[in-house]
Order: sequence, then C-alpha cells, then structure tokens
Amino acid sequence: MTDWQAFTVETKDQVAQVTLTGPGKGNAMGPDFWRELPEIFDGLAADAEVRAIVLTGSGKHFSYGLDLPAMAGSFGPLLADKALAAPRTAFLNDIRTMQASITAVANCVKPVIAAVSGWCIGGGLDLIAAADIRYASAEAKFSLREAKVAIVADVGSLQRLPAVISEGHLRELAFTGKDIDAARAERIGLVNEVFADQAAVLDAAHALAREIAANPPLVVQGVKDVLNERLTAEVAAGLRYVSAWNAAFLPSGDLTEAIQAVFEKREPRFEGR
Repeated sequence: MTDWQAFTVETKDQVAQVTLTGPGKGNAMGPDFWRELPEIFDGLAADAEVRAIVLTGSGKHFSYGLDLPAMAGSFGPLLADKALAAPRTAFLNDIRTMQASITAVANCVKPVIAAVSGWCIGGGLDLIAAADIRYASAEAKFSLREAKVAIVADVGSLQRLPAVISEGHLRELAFTGKDIDAARAERIGLVNEVFADQAAVLDAAHALAREIAANPPLVVQGVKDVLNERLTAEVAAGLRYVSAWNAAFLPSGDLTEAIQAVFEKREPRFEGR
C-alpha cells in the first residue's frame, strides 16, 4: 500500500475505488494530485485483481479543479519574466505533464466510472472526461470554468468532450464558463444517469463496476482498446496543439488579473490585454 497525499485507493471484489482527497479545499488539484494520478492508474492497470475502477471525491464535492494558489509557481515565472523563451518552455512542459496525468486515466485498460457529487469544476471536468462512464448525484454541478480565469482549457475537456456531448453544448460551456446542474448534464449526455444523492450515485457506480467485472476481463479491456483507437490520435494532436497555444498566448494582463482576483477574493475585471 502506498501512502498517497491526494487520494485514497481501496480494492474489493475486483473493483478499485480511487477517491480524491485534496489536500486543497474541495479536493482541488495541487502538485500531489498531478504527480500521483498517473502512478495510481498505471498501477491499477497492471493489477490483475482489478477489473473496473470507480473514481469519486471525498466530502461533499468531486473537485473544485486546479488549486490556483498551490499551482501559482507554474504561472508566476511566465508572467514575471515577461514571457521569454525559458519560462514559456517550462510552462509548456508543465502543461504536458498535467495532460499526461489525465491521459493516464483515459489510457487505463480497466473501465473507469466517475461518480460525481457536488461541484465538478475545470480540471474536475477534464478528469471525468477521461473516464469511460459518468454518473452524478442530483445536486451535482458542472462548470468548464477556465475562460472565467483567462485560461484556455488545456488538459483534456476540449479534446475529449466532443465525443461525449455535442459540439454546440461544448462550445456553450467553454465560451461562457457557466455552471450547469445534473439534470442539464444528463440531457446533454455529459452524464449517463442521475441518482438521488451522494450515497446513491456511489452505490450505482459500484454496482455497474461489479457488473463489468463479472465479464471476461480481457474482452472488456479489448472493447475499451478498440473504442479508444478512433480517438487516441485526434486527442493527442489536440492536446499538443493547445499546450503550444497556451505556452505562446496564455501570458496576459487578464491572466494576472484573474490570479490577483482569486487571492484577493473579488470579481476580476478583464480588459482584453
């Protein structure tokens, strides 16, 4: 057993439950999250005793997304050094490391079922986009919020969600950064089904995982591999493009304003600089 800092991992009856635990508020995604996520999913992929995985969050919420205060070190040099080649290159590498963390979930040979309660914001949406199946509790809320903090979403939502929801719905979420409830998420296909509360959605996710685990494991893994084949190259190309785009264009007065507004707990004032 590994003493994870941002997760707990439990396995029972051939089903693993991976639970986000923070340490940031609302299971926000800080350095430990990005480092540990691929280690966990690579390990589960290699574990013959695991046939399906349930991915969920501790407490009331799935995840508030990127832990901006904890990850400020990735943005600071990019802005302070006036976006010269060295900080741009370091930032590009940071983006691609984070992309690889989420991709480890998508590439895991075992089916992954996301059980979402409470808020699923930004990076949380990137994470469940990499899952195979998404369930939600009735009070769950979703937001592709990066535009509101002057960032183009760059770790998977824009690349994976076109295969999950329609292009029009994705563009609406990405352009506005608006919040949607579980009922709207179900209508647009973002989640497969909505359940009464957090306990019910977790029970349903485990029931589905056990149903999957009862099937021949190599056949299930083969089905996932075949389904992923049509998307893998397209997603990879999109991730490389957005990482280069953000390394080139992310430094801005609006990004500085967004970060300052977070720390000062106020609404940002964007000027298109």
